[in-house]
Parts: sequence; C-alpha cells; structure tokens
Amino acid sequence: MSAARQGVVDARRIVVKVGSSSLTTAAGGLDADRVDALVDVLAKARSGGEKEIVLVSSGAIAAGLAPLGLRRRPTDLARQQAAASVGQGLLVARYTASFARYGVRVGQVLLTTDDTSRRAHYRNAYRTLDQLLAMGALPVVNENDTVATDEIRFGDNDRLAALVAHLVRADLLVLLSDVDGLYDGDPSLPGTSRIDQVRGPQDIAHVSIGSAGKAGVGTGGMVTKVEAARIAAAAGIPVVLTSASHAADALAGRETGTHFHATGRRSANRLLWLQHASTPQGHLVLDEGAVRAVTERGSSLLPAGIAAVEGDFTAGDPVELRGPDGRAVARGLVNFDAKELPRLLGRSTRELARELGPEYEREVIHRDDLVLLQG
Repeated sequence: MSAARQGVVDARRIVVKVGSSSLTTAAGGLDADRVDALVDVLAKARSGGEKEIVLVSSGAIAAGLAPLGLRRRPTDLARQQAAASVGQGLLVARYTASFARYGVRVGQVLLTTDDTSRRAHYRNAYRTLDQLLAMGALPVVNENDTVATDEIRFGDNDRLAALVAHLVRADLLVLLSDVDGLYDGDPSLPGTSRIDQVRGPQDIAHVSIGSAGKAGVGTGGMVTKVEAARIAAAAGIPVVLTSASHAADALAGRETGTHFHATGRRSANRLLWLQHASTPQGHLVLDEGAVRAVTERGSSLLPAGIAAVEGDFTAGDPVELRGPDGRAVARGLVNFDAKELPRLLGRSTRELARELGPEYEREVIHRDDLVLLQG
C-alpha cells in the first residue's frame, strides 16, 4: 500500500458523499438494495469505534419523483421543492431502518449555505455535527432543498460535501459516483484510462471534464466532483473519488478510484463557505485605496473607501467587493442594509458617529467576515 493510501486508512473522521444515481432508479424512487449495500459498507467501516463517518446524501428530490407521479426530475423550482419535501422523509426513513440493523442511530442535518456562512450559524452547525458524532450517531447531511432557492442547484451536493468536510475538520472526503474515478477522456470510449493520483491542478490541466450526470436524477457530473475535490484538497483534506460499488475498497485504502492529495493547509475558519458557497446579494465598488487596504493590508472595509452600492441586501448578507475596474476582489458579510449605505459613503467612521450616533462607528465589513477572491 502506498503512503498516500495509508493516510486514507488512518483517517479517523471521514465525510462520505453519495449521489442520487447511486441510490435511486432513473424513474425515481429509492432502491432499497443500493441503500442497504452502502450502509453495509459504512457500518463496517465504523464498527471498530475508531472511525467517525458523516454521510452527505443526495437523493431527496429523486426519491420524491415516483410518489408524486413525476416521470423525471422537474425543471421548475416549486415542483423540485415539493419532490424534496416528500423524498427527504423517505430518504432518512430508509437510512434509519437500514442503519438500525447495526444498532446505529441516524441524525438528520439539513443545511443551507446561509446556515454556514454566518458566524453564529457556522458555530452551531459544527457543534451539532460534532455532538452527534460524540454521542455515537451517524449524521446524514443534505441541503435543505425544500426552502433553498439558488442553492438548490448546488452541484448535486458535491461542493456541500467538501465544505462539510472542512466544517467538521475531517481527515478524508470520499466522493461516490456512478463512475469509478476521473478518466483522461470519456470513460465510455476505448483508449481512455483512469487517473490514479492527482497531486495538484497541473496533473489534470489537460483533461476535458464533462458536465452532465449519466442517470438523469441528479444535477451534478464529473465537473462538480473535481471542483469539490479541489476545494477540499486546498483546505488540507485528501479526497478519494470512486464509484459507490467500490466504497469498501476506497475506505480500506485499496488502489481504487482517483486519489486527490491535499494541496493546502488545514484551516478552522468558516470563510471557505463564504468564498465557495455564498451567493452575493449585491456589490460594493471600492476606490483604489480601499482595494489596497483590503487586499494587501488585510484591513476591514470602512465607509470612506466605498464609491458606490448596488443590489438589495440586508445586514449580514454576503456582498461582492469590486475595484474601480469592475473586477471582483473580495467577498464579505455586510454590517449595514443597502438602503443605509449611500449616505455613509466616503465619510469617516468618526464623522458618522458624531452625526448619526455611536452605532455608526463600525466597519461596513469586518476583516474577520471577509475573504479575498483569486484573480
């Protein structure tokens, strides 16, 4: 066994993501045998008490199709949410019954990006998941599709899984697909081969990655899985990408799938969510001085450096920060409503406090709520 795969074996806290196509039929509805097969693998992996597993499971919308008489995944948001509402209950009930065969208690955790980009919500999400694991339960995480809007098209939970791995400080992320790894071309064509190791973006720069899933019940494809692997690896978390049928081999450290090596350092902050999971509700145009202060000196954003405000947002919402040339340089959680900001622009906090009161002597975006974007 390679040293890299030995690291997979030694992982104690593992996030496993499974897609809709691995749990359901193309017509919709859960496949009990597929669910049980996955549960068999996960229950065995944690049976010695040395490993903790968080399962990020797609499948709620797909599971709700057949019970609602839908032949295929709907394209309109209202029916997607209705299918998710019906299917999520069926999905967690199936997991509960299947894990009960091993005496394992399941805990359902439904998240939206808003739950995990705001500071207090982020801490609460971590504490809930950490406590479930400490009490011997297995968290089953899904996006809260019944109330999600833009984020309902989150990439079939691949990106969510990478961010959950960061949130719970996982040692490993396993992405289970309907393909047994990343190939250097279309895996259905002769002459293509599976890529065993990815040590950095340069290793797959030549690879053309398709965007569509095969089964027609999810929204993701290989492109979202590779992006999820990149996010996790950059946060210091190694990733194994393989098919659900090879899940046992992946968790045992055998040479299966594609192994993405960690490329960055592990970080405990929640700003990865802000960078990769938030949807800006507006943007602030900064002057050159403010751009330098934010990007080079790590400063908070003050009203004096803002030239213009666009969008309709409230305090606590994510907004994009742009330079005078329109280029996005950062993203942050704003401390003021959009309607409050215009009268503050270009003025010092001391002047504002003197005129409007002490509550205005604060940053528009604190540096702890701000993340730089790669140009």
